[in-house]
Amino acid sequence: MNEIRDAARVFIAERDWQQFQDPKSILLALVGEVGELAELLQWLPADGARDQLREEPLHTRVSEEMADVLVYLVGLADQCGVDLRSVALTKIQASADKYPTDQHRGVAPDKT
Repeated sequence: MNEIRDAARVFIAERDWQQFQDPKSILLALVGEVGELAELLQWLPADGARDQLREEPLHTRVSEEMADVLVYLVGLADQCGVDLRSVALTKIQASADKYPTDQHRGVAPDKT
């Protein structure tokens, strides 16, 4: 994550784009990129999506949109002072505690 953050910081600084790097603007850019990713997957049949996603040119297009989402998410975390690695690992552990394997194996999680 730090390598991505640092590369984005250099890219932004070289273009003097710091004034555009506020949390709201980055969030809106992130939402736009998630929308572009969703558009690529929107009408794929669920039972064949994995296979189709491995084929070109879709694989490359999806990869590029995922990269955009990640870069903006890391940028948002940078602006908000959030350590994504740490909070993500904490969140995964909290979910493991909430959904113990012996009670939830093969069962979709509820919305609570």
